Amino acid sequence: MSKKYNISVEATLEVIGGKWKCVILCHLTHGKMRTSDLKRNMPCITQKMLTQQLRELEQDGIINRISYNQVPPKVEYELSEYGNSLRPILDSLCAWGESHIIKEYGDKFAVLEDNVLNKKPEPERASVD
Repeated sequence: MSKKYNISVEATLEVIGGKWKCVILCHLTHGKMRTSDLKRNMPCITQKMLTQQLRELEQDGIINRISYNQVPPKVEYELSEYGNSLRPILDSLCAWGESHIIKEYGDKFAVLEDNVLNKKPEPERASVD
C-alpha cells in the first residue's frame, strides 16, 4: 500500500469531494432515483459529469446501481449501506450551508432553488380538540 494521507479528511474528500458528489448523495438520501430524476434536480450538471460522478460513487461503494431487465432499460441509483454511513456528514453540511445562507442573505428561500430538498415547511394548523 503506497497511498499516504496527511490527515484523514483527505480520504473523505477523495471519495465525496468536488462540486457534485455531495449534491448527488443528498438527493439520494430521499430514496432511489433514475439518472433523469437526478438531472432534473441538478439542471446545471452536464450529462457527462453526472454519469462520471455516478460511476465514481458506485466504484467507491457509496451508491448501488440497480439495472432492471426491461424494455426500455431502467436504471436506478440508491445509497448503499456504506453510503448511508455518510448521512450525518451530509446532514451537517446541509445544516451549515443553510446557516451560512441565512447569515449572508437573510432569507434562505430567496437564494435556494425550488426543489424537493428545499421545500418550505407547511404552516402548522391549529388542532381541534
